[in-house]
Parts: sequence; structure tokens; C-alpha cells
Amino acid sequence: MKKQLLVAAVSAAFVAATAAMPAQAGAMDDGNLSISGFGTLGVAKGDTDQAQFARYNQAEGIGNKARIGLDTNLGLQATYKINDWLSGTAQVLTRKNTSPTFTTDLTWAFLKARINDEVSVRVGRVVVPTFLISDYQNVGYANTMMRPPIEMYGQAPIENSDGADINYQHAFGDVNFTAQAFAGVSRGKLYVPSGSGSTATYRAPAAGLSLAAEYGPFLFRVAHARADMNINDLAPINSLTSTLNTYGFSQLASDLTFSGGKKIAFTSVGGTMDWNNIVAQAEYAQRRAKDPVYLADSNAWYAMVGYRIGKVLPYYAHTSSKGAGASVTAPASLAKVPPLNAALAGLLSSSEQSSDLIGVRWDFAKSLALKVQIDRVNPKAKSGWLQNVPAAGYNKDLTVVGVALDFVF
Repeated sequence: MKKQLLVAAVSAAFVAATAAMPAQAGAMDDGNLSISGFGTLGVAKGDTDQAQFARYNQAEGIGNKARIGLDTNLGLQATYKINDWLSGTAQVLTRKNTSPTFTTDLTWAFLKARINDEVSVRVGRVVVPTFLISDYQNVGYANTMMRPPIEMYGQAPIENSDGADINYQHAFGDVNFTAQAFAGVSRGKLYVPSGSGSTATYRAPAAGLSLAAEYGPFLFRVAHARADMNINDLAPINSLTSTLNTYGFSQLASDLTFSGGKKIAFTSVGGTMDWNNIVAQAEYAQRRAKDPVYLADSNAWYAMVGYRIGKVLPYYAHTSSKGAGASVTAPASLAKVPPLNAALAGLLSSSEQSSDLIGVRWDFAKSLALKVQIDRVNPKAKSGWLQNVPAAGYNKDLTVVGVALDFVF
């Protein structure tokens, strides 16, 4: 059944990509249309059935049985050159996300205007440049590790926005400088792992700036983005706030929710190195609430180092995420209602987790890479980033083993 779902999803991706092409693309031999793609065929399993390991925003993770849904995806992209300064691009991505089945989403869809050799403007759906590898976090072949660290990339739910961005590139001697500013509105779904699991829809006007400098084998990048998150259907939160209103804590109930919009800020700094066969990558990021809301502030970081031996690249990484306080303070009178006080204290605490992972990448053929990775996950506060955990929580170490074939075409 799972194979049939994957085949259906892949077929849907091809249909969506074709439908997204401009009308002028009917002539396949005019030389203006280019089609490319990427994908991962992966299988992974954990060593327990008491908790599931998942990528961020996935409705279904993996337990102690091997499954393909954790890392498997397929992306297709079509670009049509309208003239020397204007082009259009569409990209679709098939994967398991907020649904337990494979689904296909339109991840990019924009018109790009080349103003001059250094400046370009894109209008439409673009990827939000929140983190170091935001532009290619779903392209397994472009990454050394099998998957982006959940401790880092779980902090920000927004992947793209509908609006515009402006890109500026300039060479200062041997340093290539890039600046990207964006503004738009992001819309999508969030998977809420609390209880039996549910989904919520969000709308988030967002804006941000990314700056990058590349010097030979070194790249350094810093980014800041802000979003005004509006979510009205967070079932677990709505249940608690309804009870708080009943007991007369209406201001506290209002502070906790995302209803009406709450401002969240993301800041990240990171870099990569590929020098003398040494491959390294590191990143640090913060999430901060600028308005009172239940979502706790957090800090996260990871560091990876590897050494290339011919076509084989073994690597090691450590990742970590910790809480950094809450933007909501409970009134002293809430202590008179112990069940509510305890529920609020648990809600306002942040998920904490660290992981150590080792892996190896083998580029055995052109545009093909085979990866094997073992993650040792140490969940801490609130069961870390694990889901479908027991009511009492899960704080035992968990081992995840994965094998993936990454490809581009």
C-alpha cells in the first residue's frame, strides 16, 4: 500500500509540474524551457515503539519498524525563459508532511526579473531564507547529512511566502557578497503532536533579510526574519483557554493564543567550509516571541565535521536545542487552581533535546549519492522533539538508523 501511495504521489508531482509551466512552453524544442529535479529514496527505523522520531511538521514518524516516509521525497522544477530579463519558475515537492500519506505541494512559483548583472527581483511564492540551508534543505543530494537537524530546523514552521524578494550580488575582491530581502504572506498547515495529534492552519505576514559572504571554500551567512503568526484552530490550546476563561483568567487566555496574530522573530548565523578535504558546517539560531504567546523561546545549534576520502565522506555532528524562557507569566492567583497551574507550567516549558550522529556519504556515480546515518537522540524536557509519546513522557535515548539514495537530474 505504501508503495502505491508513493507512486501516486510521484505521478501527481509530474502532473503538477507540467501544469505549472507557462503556456509558451508547448514548444519543447525552443530552448527556453528547462526541467530539473531531485529526490531521495530513504528507509529508516528506530529502536523503540514507545515514541516516534520525525522530521519537523511530519504527522507520522518512525518507530521500531523500517519505513520509507521519514526521508523519501521527490521535487520537480520547471523554468521558462521568457526573454533576456524575465523568466518563470515553478517547483513541486512530494513528501510526507502534515498528512500520514505522501502529498504534493507547490513550493516555488515566481516570476524573476533581472534588473542588471547584480540585482534581480522575484514575485510569487519564494522560499523564506530563515536558516543556512533554507534554499536547499529538502534537496538531500545538496546536503552532507541525511536530513536537516530537527533541533535546529524545527524552530521555524514557515518554509515559503507569497510576495516578493530582491537579491543583490556583488564581488568585493575575492569575496562574493549576497543580500536577500523578502516580504510576503505565508500560509500553510502545522502538525500539532499533542494528544492524538491534529493539524492547524496558519496565516503569517512575514519579512526578513539574509546576508552571505563567500570566500573561496568558506561561506558565512546571517539572517533575521519576523512573522505575525495567526492561528485560530490549535485544538489543545483552545481547550485550555476555554477553561481559563471559565475561571476568569481571560487575559491569560488571550496571551496564550495565536489568535489575532502574534509576532515571532527568528535569527540565525552559520557557515560552511570545504577545504583540503575537510568539510564542516555549523549554525546557531534563536526563536523569540515579541508578543505574549504560549510558544516558548528557544536556542539551538549544531556543528558537523567530515573528511573526504576520494568519493567517500564520513562525518560526525552534534545538535542541541534548549529553552530560553517564556513570554507569558502566570498570575499568582492561578496557584489556587492547581490543575490549571500545572497545565500552564507544562505548556510554557520548551522542548529540549540533543543528538549525536555519525554517517557516511558515498558519491558512487554522477548525480547519485548513497548515505548511511545513525542518530543517537537524547530527549530531555517535554520528550524533546519526539512524538506519539506516553502520557508520562519519554526521556530515554533513542537510536535511529537510516539509509538513503539521493539523486538529482
